[in-house]
Amino acid sequence: MLQGSCLCGAIRFETAAPPKGVSMCHCGQCRKQSGGLWSSAYVPERELHIEGAVKWFASSQTAKRGFCPTCGSFLFWKAHDEDTISFSLGAIDGPTGLTLEKHIFVADKGDYYDIADGVPQSDT
Repeated sequence: MLQGSCLCGAIRFETAAPPKGVSMCHCGQCRKQSGGLWSSAYVPERELHIEGAVKWFASSQTAKRGFCPTCGSFLFWKAHDEDTISFSLGAIDGPTGLTLEKHIFVADKGDYYDIADGVPQSDT
């Protein structure tokens, strides 16, 4: 069971489903919203249990981003046409037991850092 929360604790979430797609996103939207890059994994939406009033932002024609309206923590990413939901690995309480699988949207990464961990990289 993975459990997580926002910074102030107003939003809590948990899942018993095995997370997939453990990634670091370097896209411009994730960098602007998180202040850096965003680490996440996804599970079927029906398997992620959320408590609290998440505020959703329609960040594009294809997806929305969920955050805490009190502290601003960026917690979720949801494509409109998928039945999965991504959650922030940085918001997990305690160890995740997961291993990074890929870096995504590396063509958009900031010029102030290098990716040198040997993990596969993708421009999408």
